[in-house]
Amino acid sequence: MGDDRHPALGRACRRQRLLAVAAGGLAGLALPPLGLPPLIWIGLAALWALAGDPPAAGAPEGRRWCGLLWGAAAVLVSHRWLLWLHPLDWIGVPGPLSLPLCLALWGACGLAGGLLVEGWLTLVRLGNAAQPATAVATACVWGLAEVLLARGPLFWIGLGSSALPGDPALAGVAALGGAGLVAALQVLVGWCLWRLLRCSGSRRGWLALTGLVVLGSHLLGLAAMAGVTAELNRELNGELAGSPPGSPLVLAASSPALGFLPLPPSPSAATAPPASAERLLVLQPAIPTRRKFEAAQQRRLLEQLALAQRRSAPGASGRPVQSLLLPEGALALGQPLPEVAAVEVLSGGFRQQGAGLHSSLLRFAVGGRDPVGWVDKHRLVPFGEWVPLAHLWSWSGLSAVGGLQPGQPNRLLSRPAGPIGVAICYEIADGTALARASREGAGWLLASANLDPYPALLQAQFLALARLRAIETGRWLVSAANTGPSVLVDAAGRLRDRLPAGRNGSAVFSLRPRSQLTPYDRWGEAPLLMALAIALVLILRRPPVRHQGEAASQEDQFR
Repeated sequence: MGDDRHPALGRACRRQRLLAVAAGGLAGLALPPLGLPPLIWIGLAALWALAGDPPAAGAPEGRRWCGLLWGAAAVLVSHRWLLWLHPLDWIGVPGPLSLPLCLALWGACGLAGGLLVEGWLTLVRLGNAAQPATAVATACVWGLAEVLLARGPLFWIGLGSSALPGDPALAGVAALGGAGLVAALQVLVGWCLWRLLRCSGSRRGWLALTGLVVLGSHLLGLAAMAGVTAELNRELNGELAGSPPGSPLVLAASSPALGFLPLPPSPSAATAPPASAERLLVLQPAIPTRRKFEAAQQRRLLEQLALAQRRSAPGASGRPVQSLLLPEGALALGQPLPEVAAVEVLSGGFRQQGAGLHSSLLRFAVGGRDPVGWVDKHRLVPFGEWVPLAHLWSWSGLSAVGGLQPGQPNRLLSRPAGPIGVAICYEIADGTALARASREGAGWLLASANLDPYPALLQAQFLALARLRAIETGRWLVSAANTGPSVLVDAAGRLRDRLPAGRNGSAVFSLRPRSQLTPYDRWGEAPLLMALAIALVLILRRPPVRHQGEAASQEDQFR
């Protein structure tokens, strides 16, 4: 790659590749838990430069594979939590193979991300990167690609989720066009920065355009969330007096034993929340996945569950709890409740259907011990829960439960108190499925997860995705996770409360189901598709650039 026989050309090639690695790494670092879009804009400006700047004289090969290097660096930095899979001896992988296997999985993710960015860069180079229409079209392609990838098994987090926690105003745009629109706007900001730095003469026009895109995006996000925020603030300031949404009523002791503090005294009936509000008891067992299916750990979980059932039973307090929530995979296959359900129980577990095993969110009705409803996990983790061509392999996957079968894509769970939208762990990355559930009547969202043994980095990314899903759908979201994050997020994406990560405990969260639909619930990716169609029409109507001088003359069009 590159003509290294000439020292000057070789140095130019190396500089471009180093720029690609540094810019991609900066973009990966800017993703949650930092969530700092300005760092991403800098990284994207460098990517646009790799696409649109003239190559070093006589060395056009110097830009070859720069997109791959940018994308690989971004994914390797943002997905470094994959290394916490090591050691894998608890599932039978020999010690000497564990670290190489984890490194191979991490590297494969980086390679896949790099190839995707290289393909996008190739698409940009087919047109004229300096044209605004090209910038809009390829930005829309990036945003739509993230949305499409999130529907499959090979995507976790991207530019669409990068605005949180640092820039909630920009994240508010997701209520209009989802994560894809947030991603597209950031790609456009990167293009504006590149044109600002590369234009000749006065930069006032490009500076004004860059400011317009940045300021306009933020004002658009704030306007999209204004109504929801005002409504939630009214509830917080009085309509749920005595128990504002997210008020913690039960917290855990830090000891590994059963650590539930007693419920508080019953408030007066005058301060009880409206009947339309739901009170949910979330249980966070904090049982290591490596020991999850040991008999002693199962007994401990069932003891916690039985105690939580008694605490939430009518008459145990003057403020009844409607539902008891447990995380993904809490119950073993075929495990009934330890006691007859006094309230509805929504628990992660496993379900056998024919020869297929499903990871599911199970619903136990009042008065029963066996599930009466469920939603099966549809989006399975590659090689962790699902192995391609598994029937040809003797290895059933990295999961402690072996290979799983995907369920139906519908995320709606019917229940007497009103339907809810369900995301089981990794499914939190797919915003379109939860928007569809909201459109079909879901009043709030439940994310049931188990993120052990991954570090706090992955929990922060999960929380950013959960907040974005709440913004997109205009729904409260409750996360019940084994080790965290067990949180309550309101319909404006604001974190209302959470349990301490990694510690056994429980909390009661109050929320109000909502039926209002956001523009994203109604229209999905229609704004992005419309912008792409308009940009393509402008590109097709514009005469092709015939020589470099004509392209250079476009740099002054915003002076």
